[in-house]
Amino acid sequence: MTDLAALLEVGGPVAALGGGAAYARARHPGVYWSTVGLPVSTARLLGSYSSVMEACGLTVAPSRLRVLAVKATTRREVRPVPPRRGIIRPTTTGLRLRLRLAPGQEPADVAASAERLRHAWGVHAVYVTPVKPGVIDLRLVGFDVLRKVRMPRKLPAGLLKVPVALREDATAFVRDYRTVPHGLTLGATLSGKSMYLRHLITGLARQPVALVGIDCKRGVELAPFAARLSALATDPEQAAALLPVLIEEMEDRYDLIKARQGIAPDTPDEEITSDIWGLPEHERPVPVVLFVDEVAELFLVATKKDEQRRDEMVTQLIRLAQLGRAAGIYLEICGQRFGAELGKGATMLRAQLTGRVCHRVNDEASAKMALGDIAPEAVAAACAIAPEQPGLAVIGDASGGWSRVRTPYLSLAEAAETCSASAHLVPHLPALQPFRPAVPVRPIKSPTPVVRPQPTTG
Repeated sequence: MTDLAALLEVGGPVAALGGGAAYARARHPGVYWSTVGLPVSTARLLGSYSSVMEACGLTVAPSRLRVLAVKATTRREVRPVPPRRGIIRPTTTGLRLRLRLAPGQEPADVAASAERLRHAWGVHAVYVTPVKPGVIDLRLVGFDVLRKVRMPRKLPAGLLKVPVALREDATAFVRDYRTVPHGLTLGATLSGKSMYLRHLITGLARQPVALVGIDCKRGVELAPFAARLSALATDPEQAAALLPVLIEEMEDRYDLIKARQGIAPDTPDEEITSDIWGLPEHERPVPVVLFVDEVAELFLVATKKDEQRRDEMVTQLIRLAQLGRAAGIYLEICGQRFGAELGKGATMLRAQLTGRVCHRVNDEASAKMALGDIAPEAVAAACAIAPEQPGLAVIGDASGGWSRVRTPYLSLAEAAETCSASAHLVPHLPALQPFRPAVPVRPIKSPTPVVRPQPTTG
């Protein structure tokens, strides 16, 4: 009995700690990382850094001066030299350390060994970011941060900058319209495309920006944000009337730039290299962001008359994509597919959309439409997105880089409430006033009395 009691006394707490650690690792990976994973991975990194670097081929032969100094002071064996390690900085999702590369090394050498480093130090992933020539940042992520998205506390802020998703390296993905003016977002039904659009609109709703929407699904996606929209078209006929107004607004802004900078009035818009951001703040027109949901609805035609209207709208969208950036007009095009089969002009319009976001799609061809022409290796990653992970997407840009991101959950009610609270920020644009959506007035419910009144008798 004494041995059994001692076994229970020692084994009980050990079993409880082991079970608690396993539960935390499965259900609360952030808690598990902070309590168990962080100290274990730090100890592994400190104890095996030199040997792991040597096994990965990330060491170089020591210099002659180093060899002479070691032989003169000690009798130790002269080992190859790994990259010099900086201070280890723990985070809530992993570790960060700065490495100074050895002579003859480049960041691509370390990036090629990222998978080996991940297994050696027992972390979820390893990412390499160049800082300056000869210096890189090594980011170790302790767990899958995309399984349960929690945005970082410190987020970049600024005009036309919207943090919309979390990258797989635990940093925020920021949609910056001044850097990447036009974007294309593709995704199948229930892939999280609407959630991504929701975050974009609510992020811009708090800024002095004009929001314009084209939603040919009778406005079911964008109508809840009507309080913050400067214009909304809910069918192709309204879109055909709205797009010429935006073209005219763009041309007026080019005339303003010409007048301010002394450019001849007859100079073509294509030859003007400046933009509205060079104007004084009191003369600068407000930026405009145009959201087009289900862009395929603008391309579908049934009659000859519809075909002529389609060609005009596509031409106007292409002009906005080519010239709108300098005038402060930005495009966000969304849909399920965007290929040449939509009709004339589709490929040319897609080529003007620099930013690409691809959620789960129904076929490989749709993923190639979004990412094939800028990051071919990202197509396979987009096709591997499971239906059980809504909001997961692959992003890419013209630089060829790509990464996986996931958008946090945002309910439609919360997004609509944010837009209603920001309704006072809707800028005054007379040209768009005829397209301003009607905002339904919520009926005020009279409070129910706590005590039912009793009739008086005389």
